[in-house]
Amino acid sequence: MDISVVIPLLNEEESLKELHDWIVSVMLSNQYSYEILFIDDGSTDKSWQIISELGEINPNVKGIKFLKNFGKSQALHAGFAKAKGNVVITMDADLQDNPEEIPELFKMIKTDGFDLVSGWKKKRYDSYFSKNLPSKLFNWAARRTSGVTLNDFNCGLKAYSNTVVKHIDVYGEMHRYIPVLAKNAGFTNIGEKVVQHQARKYGHTKFGMNRFVNGFLDLITIWFISHFGKRPMHLFGALGVIMFFIGFAFASYLGIDKLFLNPTGRLITDRPQFYIALSTMIIGSQLFIAGFLGELVLRSNRQQQRYFIKEHLNLPQ
Repeated sequence: MDISVVIPLLNEEESLKELHDWIVSVMLSNQYSYEILFIDDGSTDKSWQIISELGEINPNVKGIKFLKNFGKSQALHAGFAKAKGNVVITMDADLQDNPEEIPELFKMIKTDGFDLVSGWKKKRYDSYFSKNLPSKLFNWAARRTSGVTLNDFNCGLKAYSNTVVKHIDVYGEMHRYIPVLAKNAGFTNIGEKVVQHQARKYGHTKFGMNRFVNGFLDLITIWFISHFGKRPMHLFGALGVIMFFIGFAFASYLGIDKLFLNPTGRLITDRPQFYIALSTMIIGSQLFIAGFLGELVLRSNRQQQRYFIKEHLNLPQ
């Protein structure tokens, strides 16, 4: 199969049929073998009913319906697990991503050899102060922190080789940082393509300003994970050693001073250095414990279920 199109969605009943017809038109005109994977992330409107109707008339339409809203990252994770195409395209369901971009994205993966190609909505039709400006600041911080030189981390239109999606674990709200996850997994041939952005035709955006706050928190998380995710003890243990060494140095100084230099001086407990030594040694011990707990959590939570599926459409259970 040439292409899997993975579409996470939440309450997009107005746009689904139009999006389906548009994608099918592009696939047929380019003679691609394809599948369209709709991942319904707990919609409360008629989205799943429409997806089911599309699946009856087009067997290339497949679907997964979550039991409730688990988030876009979980929807992408479920779609990636089922995708069979050599190239996997992700796009949003609100018609703001243009399916006409698919042939060029497919070519960049198959012919030019990119592992991942991210869309760049260079000209946007969103509000400048509520979306564009925060997005620019967010992308700048993401570039500086991750070392991945993309202009638009948030663009939902991306293309991946199938190998990439099978080797990355998208969780939490890390869908913004899939290129960083891919880079950390060893897929370093990451490209970018300017794509057309279209104004939302139906409904309203599901994202608020809080997504930028969450985005920066996720950015800090992914920086930590990329550096210490596999060995948290390397960070906490190093900090623990530093704090414990400072405490030990103060304690040694107090002991030598009391025993040899000034035996008749103040009691050790009357000196502020005593409390500095005590505090730093306790903090150092706690950092060690945090490192050990991190290692234990890392090893026990790898297989934790992050979402629950209510129904499948044209897919094996």
